Amino acid sequence: MFCRRPTVEDTQHLLAKAEERGFPGMLGSIDCMHWQWRNCPVAHAGQFTRGDIKHPTIILETVASYDRWIWHAFFGVAGSNNDINVLNQSPLFTDVLRGEAPVVNFTVNGHEYNYGYYLVDDIYPSWPVFMKGVTLPQSEKQRVFTAAQLAWRKDVECAFGVLKARFNILAVPGRSYSKRTLGLIMRACVILHNTIIDDERGTNLENNYETVESNVGSAIHHHAPPSLAARIQMDNEMRDSPMYTQLQHDLIEHVWANA
Repeated sequence: MFCRRPTVEDTQHLLAKAEERGFPGMLGSIDCMHWQWRNCPVAHAGQFTRGDIKHPTIILETVASYDRWIWHAFFGVAGSNNDINVLNQSPLFTDVLRGEAPVVNFTVNGHEYNYGYYLVDDIYPSWPVFMKGVTLPQSEKQRVFTAAQLAWRKDVECAFGVLKARFNILAVPGRSYSKRTLGLIMRACVILHNTIIDDERGTNLENNYETVESNVGSAIHHHAPPSLAARIQMDNEMRDSPMYTQLQHDLIEHVWANA
């Protein structure tokens, strides 16, 4: 229960908060955290070590919501990888391609979109399921948008900080010789963290938002998986760079109009 994908109701709450923040269709922010592996076997140290970090690590990919709820946690990729390599192995979009995820529909600046998106840093690809700030903003509109994107993208970084503050075992190098054991520790910490978040929701009235019925459809459950052609089409739509450019332009206009 405390380590699961968002339900339709959860998604409605996420979209309500995103709309309040000026980013309609936003489902959270995504980033990766390296956990140092102190007792990494010597035979595996090379593949778990990256040049800029200098010691073996294992990567945690996380999607965090506005209240630091971690609803996606993918752990176990070797530390020599970067965020893109982790994304290529991650099951983040598996439910979408299976046709089992809640259907997110939203309109911004007069254009309709059918996929929710995540706030990310510049290393992520320019896909409409991700939203980056403008690298070199040239106008006041772009500067306002980039500042807002950066402010809300820090939700996931705050979640990492809270996770380490609550569980000191994650703030120090992992001592187990087994990657599986480290994975169980990480999963347990995420579940306990989400349990605390769920308990705090019940006492914090600021976290109770009206649902947005028009922004999310029912989860679609097929008796058989979508056809290969349908999966390829969905995958292509989620990687459509021109659509990303259009979405970013629409969000820039939307944020500026509501600034």
